[in-house]
Amino acid sequence: MSVTTQFYYRNPKSVGLSSGNPSYEQLKAFASPSDIVRAACYSPDGSLFAYTQPDCVTITNPDTGAVVVSLSLKDVFDLHFSPSGSYLAVWAKPIRSVADDGSNNVIWSKNVKIFDIQKNLQIAEYTAKAQGGWKPQFTADEKIMTKLYPNQVRFYELDGVVSINFDKPSFILQIEDISAYALSPGKNPAIAVFVAEKKGKPAFVKVFNVSANGFNQPLCFKSFFKAERCVLKWNSLGTAILALASTDVDSSNKSYYGETALYLLGIAGAYNPRITLDKEGPIHDINWSPSSREFGVIYGYMPSQTSFFDARGNLIYSLPPSPRNTLLFSPHAKFVLVAGFGNLQGTVDIYDRTKKFSKITSFEASNTSVCHWSPCGRFILTATTSPRLRVDNGIKVWHASGKLVYLTEFKELFAVDWRPQPVSSFPPLKNLENDVVAHQSAQEHELQKATKIASSVSDKPKATGAYRPPHARNSSSNGPAKTLYEKELSSKIGATYKPPTKPKSIPGAAPAVVQESKAAAKNRKKKEAKKAAKEKEEPTQPSSADNSESSNSSAPITGGSIVGGVVSLEEKKIRSLLKKLRAIETLKMKQAAGDNLEDTQVLKIKTEEKVRSDLRALGWKDE
Repeated sequence: MSVTTQFYYRNPKSVGLSSGNPSYEQLKAFASPSDIVRAACYSPDGSLFAYTQPDCVTITNPDTGAVVVSLSLKDVFDLHFSPSGSYLAVWAKPIRSVADDGSNNVIWSKNVKIFDIQKNLQIAEYTAKAQGGWKPQFTADEKIMTKLYPNQVRFYELDGVVSINFDKPSFILQIEDISAYALSPGKNPAIAVFVAEKKGKPAFVKVFNVSANGFNQPLCFKSFFKAERCVLKWNSLGTAILALASTDVDSSNKSYYGETALYLLGIAGAYNPRITLDKEGPIHDINWSPSSREFGVIYGYMPSQTSFFDARGNLIYSLPPSPRNTLLFSPHAKFVLVAGFGNLQGTVDIYDRTKKFSKITSFEASNTSVCHWSPCGRFILTATTSPRLRVDNGIKVWHASGKLVYLTEFKELFAVDWRPQPVSSFPPLKNLENDVVAHQSAQEHELQKATKIASSVSDKPKATGAYRPPHARNSSSNGPAKTLYEKELSSKIGATYKPPTKPKSIPGAAPAVVQESKAAAKNRKKKEAKKAAKEKEEPTQPSSADNSESSNSSAPITGGSIVGGVVSLEEKKIRSLLKKLRAIETLKMKQAAGDNLEDTQVLKIKTEEKVRSDLRALGWKDE
């Protein structure tokens, strides 16, 4: 590439201009300020770069670093260029004062000022107390400037104007309760206005052609409910606009973040469909392709769905669900970046749009708060900035293949962005290069990363085996330590008890007499006595069932298998003591791991020796 990309970065007390791939060198001719910098930005066409100082605003040429003009302004917090960089609007902190006429009326200073840069002339000023929504909007040819007023948008022609009188607009668009508007970027300017839902009346978006002849008939119109706010996004040609409507509260109580809906309004053909999304949940991001022929939407509860639609709202393609919330097209519309930033892991996926959304690569850019494609469409800039994150601030530049090619770190980084450059300055990509050489900073970072991984593997502590309680640590056995439960099963408790088996007999011989236990004999005698008493009261003829019962009663009682063989009071007591001992061992393991124990739990541990002595007294052996 003959043309080199450039980006700026802003620190608390400095600003820098750096070239892009391959050198990433600072622009030496640019004199970086040494005082507090509250705002900095390029003009939309990339011809100018401006930054603030406590007592001035400096506008420079980003090619040479030379100062174009310096405006004597104090406490400027925000900057805004017109599309071609002919005008600069600044927002300073508003100052409150009281009228001198004795009325005690509050007067706010005119804190917004607009300058003609070529003439170094202030052409307008007005008051905007809030920093949000203060920016005036210009048509693409910079012939008209607009400003929002209650119930109207005012238009001011700028050709040959030395001073703008805001009380005398060139023409007015009058609509009650206008809350947002957006001028189209096309050659034939249009304006879209949004009116929020109010008192049972639906919200609506109307699109008008910008003309001094009036705004009688809208080019297209769409009304809908559940819309308190609306984000309006034109495509690059100005032929269609996306309206992302949202509410603060979800009437169905399914989402904490309210409800969202997406509508498409087209000037050519006057179509206005609602975009049908097949998954419930909020809309995370929307973006037009630079070709203006399609747009992408990320929507739904996590893992979210990413889908692409044509300029009339028809579904083209859907990616597999994944935790993503950011979608960016490359300047040539060849690549699509789909990423999960914010509270997500930071995974970045790159797809090739020209090859049916085939996936090129994935990489991790954790803690990213800024992400932009380079104007050449080959590199991606990610950054971690303050005040969102005050640690690990820095800039990373990635090749579209997922390779890290540049890295620089800062103690505090407030803003970073590429210099806007026309797409025609860079040849379109047919195939992605794989031979990109990384900058030395990226090579050193990868080397340190590999060394750290290798050292962590070599320094990995040897396995110490399972935890062994103090009484078992001096055992000569090299095998794994037995738990108390295993010891209990392998101990002699109940080992003498075996389920009775059917005695072997010789065919034709008399059955062997089985010696019954004392308990069985006692139970048999009780049954016989009870039966004899019953026969005395009601004498009956002995039946075959009685004979069968009598013969069966002589057989020994065969109870079910009992774990541990608990068949006596002594063995029950041993099992109870073993249960206490297991609980003590569990508490000791928690104590060894650093957990805080209750006083009662500490006292329970101290009873271990008494429990063991009681077990030994009952004949239990610690194997």
